[in-house]
Amino acid sequence: MSYTIGEVVARTGLTASTLRYYESEKLLSPIRRDAANRRCYDKADMDWLELITCLKNTGMPIQEIRRFVALCGQGDKTLAQRYDIVLAHRQATMARIAALQTELLHIDRKVAYYRDACAAAKLAPAQRAVDPHCEGGAQAT
Repeated sequence: MSYTIGEVVARTGLTASTLRYYESEKLLSPIRRDAANRRCYDKADMDWLELITCLKNTGMPIQEIRRFVALCGQGDKTLAQRYDIVLAHRQATMARIAALQTELLHIDRKVAYYRDACAAAKLAPAQRAVDPHCEGGAQAT
């Protein structure tokens, strides 16, 4: 199956300029062109785009993605190096997830606080809860 750049944009959410950039940066193999010189992406290209997007979305810098892609192009002799790259990236991603989970707990406490404050908003102003994190101990409203 072959995909036009517009179809790839629709399927991946990437922009056409991002696709061209990935090709120019050699993150993708040269994309086949049709008789009218339009790009024709195949299943392998789509698979690479999925991997590149995953790595980028999880914080891998483009330079490291480029290094990984270049190693892939060198065949099985670079398997150990590629393993090290994806393992280190997995560990970094897990650390970011753990940090985000800690931050989410803080947000959850704020959600609960403001939920309770909203429920208590019908009380007289002097009886309303005070948010200890608001400047000057401002009342929750």
